[in-house]
Amino acid sequence: MATYKKKGQKKINKAPLEAVESDSTTAEVFNTLDETASRSEQWIEKNQKPLFSTLLAVVVLILGYLAYTTYIQAPKELEAANELAFPKDHFEKATSMNVAADSIYNLALQGSDGKYGFVNIAKKYKGTAAGNLANYYAGISYLKTNDYQQAIVYLEAFSSEDVLLGPAALGAIGDAFANLNQAEDALEYYEKAARTKSNVALTPLFLIKAANTALKLGAAEKAVELFTEVKEKYATTSAAKDIEMHINKAKYAQK
Repeated sequence: MATYKKKGQKKINKAPLEAVESDSTTAEVFNTLDETASRSEQWIEKNQKPLFSTLLAVVVLILGYLAYTTYIQAPKELEAANELAFPKDHFEKATSMNVAADSIYNLALQGSDGKYGFVNIAKKYKGTAAGNLANYYAGISYLKTNDYQQAIVYLEAFSSEDVLLGPAALGAIGDAFANLNQAEDALEYYEKAARTKSNVALTPLFLIKAANTALKLGAAEKAVELFTEVKEKYATTSAAKDIEMHINKAKYAQK
């Protein structure tokens, strides 16, 4: 009887488990993305009117701002700068004079011959760079003509990030208060002037003014600290020329 050999059974190729799981995960991700996209579309469709209104409002605001700066603010800035030339010229003449120049400062403040002075420019062109600068010039003009209250009003209305003008305005307010015999207020502003935008031109000057005012108030210890700061930080400046004498004076006042 013939004997037959059984052939080996053929192996069935199966996809690796990892590939199956990967395909499954990918499908889940796409399904999730589809669902998220579908929900986003539904939300946009539902809220398209308020979204459009918001977008339109933003566009209108941007266009309005651009129109305002181009057709209103820019011409106003230019006009204010041109108007400032007349009183500024009188201010510079008055400042350069060695004698009393009250009448010229008054021209700068009030204007003449149909030209605006600092007071009118500060009011009419409020919000412009020239209008802001007019406050500074008006304040200094009033200080020079001994109208200290008005000087304070205009100098406090002035603001600047300039390294010299900012401290100068604060120091001038200190001078106005000092002339009004309000030493505590003067000290406050001298210190503000010294601590704002420190620079070798003005900071040591206001530190010394602050120290002398502190001495006047009987605060000798504070005066010593302020004078010493000038010595340590600004020894090479002209303001520190007699600083040792000032320090010794303040130390003597402590006894």
